[in-house]
Amino acid sequence: MLLSPHARKPRRLKAAALLASAVSVCLVAASAPAAPLGVGDRLFPHLGNPGYDVASYDLSFTYPGSNSEPLQAVTTIDAWTTTSLDRINLDFAHGEVESVEVDGKPAAFAGADEDLVVTPEDELPRGSWMRITVKHTSDPVSSDDRDGGWVRTTDGLAMANQADAAHLVFPCNDHPSDKAMFTIRITAPDGYTAVAGGLPTGVDRAAGATTWTYRTQHPMATELAQVSIGRSTVLHRTGPHGLPLRDVVPTKHREALEPWLEKTPDQIAWMESKVGRFPFETYGLLMADADTGFELETQTLSLFERELFTEPAYPKWYVESIMVHELAHQWFGDSVAPAAWSDLWLNEGHATWYEALYAEEKAGKTLEARMKAAYGASDRWRAAGGPPAAPKAPDPGQKISIFRPNVYDGAALALYALRQEIGRETFERLERVWVSRHADGTATTEDFVRLASQLSGRDLGGFFQEWLYGEKTPPMPGHPEWKSVAPGK
Repeated sequence: MLLSPHARKPRRLKAAALLASAVSVCLVAASAPAAPLGVGDRLFPHLGNPGYDVASYDLSFTYPGSNSEPLQAVTTIDAWTTTSLDRINLDFAHGEVESVEVDGKPAAFAGADEDLVVTPEDELPRGSWMRITVKHTSDPVSSDDRDGGWVRTTDGLAMANQADAAHLVFPCNDHPSDKAMFTIRITAPDGYTAVAGGLPTGVDRAAGATTWTYRTQHPMATELAQVSIGRSTVLHRTGPHGLPLRDVVPTKHREALEPWLEKTPDQIAWMESKVGRFPFETYGLLMADADTGFELETQTLSLFERELFTEPAYPKWYVESIMVHELAHQWFGDSVAPAAWSDLWLNEGHATWYEALYAEEKAGKTLEARMKAAYGASDRWRAAGGPPAAPKAPDPGQKISIFRPNVYDGAALALYALRQEIGRETFERLERVWVSRHADGTATTEDFVRLASQLSGRDLGGFFQEWLYGEKTPPMPGHPEWKSVAPGK
């Protein structure tokens, strides 16, 4: 995720109020009160659920032709149990549940805070395969004006599920540590086009409506799912080594946006020269007519505000570097997902790093100058938001407030210090090995520290402890003259 330039202006800064919302359910008799669970994430303690590992999601949405009315939906989850379960907790917080089945049998269900608690007819033993089918609505309108989940565009809908909003759209295990395969079906009236992450596998037309089906070829975190429904045009081109690219744009803006979209193949080639082959089956940009306040690295189909490309005040080099920021996330954050939200710096620090490196190589905006400026502000960022790998908890009612400068330029600054410390050659090797070793998986800060120490041939634990967890910014290797301005000055 990257805050849009206009969102950084105080007069337009939007507070993302991802407040708790109860699931509307028909309470079926259960033996004891339902209770919410979580996987114990330091920043989002009630997010995710223990006891099972999701293998795949099958999502079906029927769009009514209006983005102010609920979609009819069916979510099917295939998972392995990792312990015996007499109840199954799913994250789901904004829709009405009609029915739940477990392995084809009706199951009791109840809402508990932001969880949907399912009680199957029979207890599920550890190591068993289970299929949960939930018929529900998916409401694009929030009664408390919160951001996240469905994004209402001028002509339809898109998704923005980071950090913890996928469960505002569909029942799931909404934590990046549990990645899964996705099949997504969208039915919409004639005149609309629907696109989702992954590759298309079918288009079925019936009287007055069309159903599009997409399937991922790599596991994906729930927060990275994307669905676009609108009066859109899908543009196709080819990237490096035959990679299929597809972009989704408002039809009426197609001509104005095409020059930007033509840049993607070369940007992918540039990233591949830095860290290796593109990690997924396709890529593209979804340019939405919406005021989100951010851009978002949804897997294989990054979400952008159209205004970023049509507002003449933004310099060309700046817009291109933002495109590269979200592209870099396909490696850092999508293919290699954070095991916990405290590892967010691994996503945003790396995306910011390649954004800045691209601006240096393509537009002469030197990386050193940007890092020196970041160093000057770093102590203030740490005081306000915590150090890069230990960000402060989100502000009440503003869950995406974890996306503070300390995990963007503050984290990129730590990477710059690492390159200064271990040398360019070892650093570049580290980047390639990191995304290769952890592709399609999750990883922790400790994993990164361990790999950096291994490849550099020395223990870097103390170095990372200061740069990632210290209250004060350490001296910059090679630049002892750099100074950070203390908070309050």
